[in-house]
Amino acid sequence: MTTLAPLDWIIIAGYFLLILGLAWWVIRQRTDTPTDYFLAGRHLGWFIVGASIFASNIGSEHLVGLAGSGATDGVAMAHYELHAWCLLVLGWVMVPFYMRAKVFTMPEFLERRFSPAARTLLSLISLVAYVLTKIAVGIFAGGIVFSVLMPDLNLFGLNSFWIGSVLVIVFTGIYTILGGLRAVAYTEALQTIILVLGSFMVLIYGLKAIGGWDQLYAIAGSEMFNLWKPLVPEGFTATWAPVRTDDVMAWYFNDQYPWVGMLFCAPIVGLWYWTTDQYIVQRVLGAPNETEARRGSIAAALLKLLPVFIFIIPGIIAFALAKTGQVQALQEAMMDENGEIIRENAQAAFPLLVAHVLPVGVRGIVVAGLLAALMSSLAGVFNASSTLFTMDFYSRLRPNTSEQHLVWMGRVATTVMVVIGLAWIPVIQGGRGLYDYLQGVQAYLAPPIFVVFFLGVFNKRLNKHGCLWALGVGFALGLFRLVVDTPVALIEGFSYTEGSFFWIINNIFFQYYSLAIFLVCVAVMIGVSYMTEPPAYEKIRGLTYGTLTEQDRAESRASWTWVDVALSALVLALILAAYLYFTG
Repeated sequence: MTTLAPLDWIIIAGYFLLILGLAWWVIRQRTDTPTDYFLAGRHLGWFIVGASIFASNIGSEHLVGLAGSGATDGVAMAHYELHAWCLLVLGWVMVPFYMRAKVFTMPEFLERRFSPAARTLLSLISLVAYVLTKIAVGIFAGGIVFSVLMPDLNLFGLNSFWIGSVLVIVFTGIYTILGGLRAVAYTEALQTIILVLGSFMVLIYGLKAIGGWDQLYAIAGSEMFNLWKPLVPEGFTATWAPVRTDDVMAWYFNDQYPWVGMLFCAPIVGLWYWTTDQYIVQRVLGAPNETEARRGSIAAALLKLLPVFIFIIPGIIAFALAKTGQVQALQEAMMDENGEIIRENAQAAFPLLVAHVLPVGVRGIVVAGLLAALMSSLAGVFNASSTLFTMDFYSRLRPNTSEQHLVWMGRVATTVMVVIGLAWIPVIQGGRGLYDYLQGVQAYLAPPIFVVFFLGVFNKRLNKHGCLWALGVGFALGLFRLVVDTPVALIEGFSYTEGSFFWIINNIFFQYYSLAIFLVCVAVMIGVSYMTEPPAYEKIRGLTYGTLTEQDRAESRASWTWVDVALSALVLALILAAYLYFTG
């Protein structure tokens, strides 16, 4: 029987009508040129940019993974959310170069800085990664939410997982196909408001159910509120261990997230994602100038601090309610007979709270917020993928194609991504191991991209040969790890012989492996570049710090005021405060 009352359904229907109305209004605006369709005519204001970045980011890893992580590991995953400072790097460091280059895609920027081959390679890798990770994981989350909130829903033989996934994919696909980035960005801004409002309601009602913050802290225990738990377990004598074993736990705060790896690897992944990934940066490219783009990045940084409180803390609340038995449904769903939390079942912590803690009416608002997060995340990847395919492949293969035909091709590419999403459903429904496996993929893809973008901007001497070698070697190392990991992750009972080469590769913490890829890529890019001829500095003028003109510097300086600096300082102060509070 459904857990939603008629009033909840009315509210959800109202949400869909609101999104439909806004999308229709946006679709009626001009979208007959690539700039209109893919970059919203470069007319997005700072609030739309910031809210759209936030909404695109808040997807399955938050609704399912982040809240579930709160239930199992406490605030450990807050490290990733406190990487809001990466958005300041986007606004203050990278935005001036992106806006000056007037590019449609991140691979196009690499072409301007290095070579067409670098653009092609990055576009191909990005497209494959979006299909394998972002679309797949988004569908998984949609299915989880619907299966928890409407477990008995059945239509034409399809269960709630199928119905929820199809509904989210098709509805999102329609307005993304018709309206492009403008429709995506404006609907995401509205969805951000609904999502934040609904999630705060989960936090408020959850704290009320458990008896307040002090009671939550007492039940969950101080370790659940410690970002670095534990640094060195009692009685441990060794000093460093990058490979996962049963008895070696130094340098870890649990068996999945070694703190040294998190300290050095997580910023690499964060900077790649927030400052160089098409999925995020496309919103910034839609701003009219450097000022709006930077302010949108700062706004997104402020919003990015919220998930610690609207997703992780509710996950801890779900754990506490299950542990004490105050909500029997949560205890039955999340705990085993020994009173230990079931890690896989904890992924449903957030929708379980919605289903069993919130009152009628409020539940409808929160479900609308959940749908907003799922839809905005999928809309972002649909739009980013169609932009990459159309501008980085199709327009280069057919350079004389009209602007109207490019827009049409963008719609076709988005439709194909929607069909791929639908085809993913039976695969995703097969098991949760696939979801966990996909979450680690970005750690292997991020280092080479991070290296070529940041070293390319900061060092004008690095050339196209160093870039291609760094991308090639980095992606090869990442692909090798994925090939080694795949049978272990997806074949039940499969394992390598302990102590063998493949066993060691598979059991190295992914953070350390990612860090190794980063160091190798840095060495390769610098080494190859300095062994070959320098780039033509006239061709890369304005694309590196070493080739900026006085006019470039003056224009950038004129684009910000003390308000931008003060708000950026506020973001850093709030991050520091969070680290101080959550370090026991």
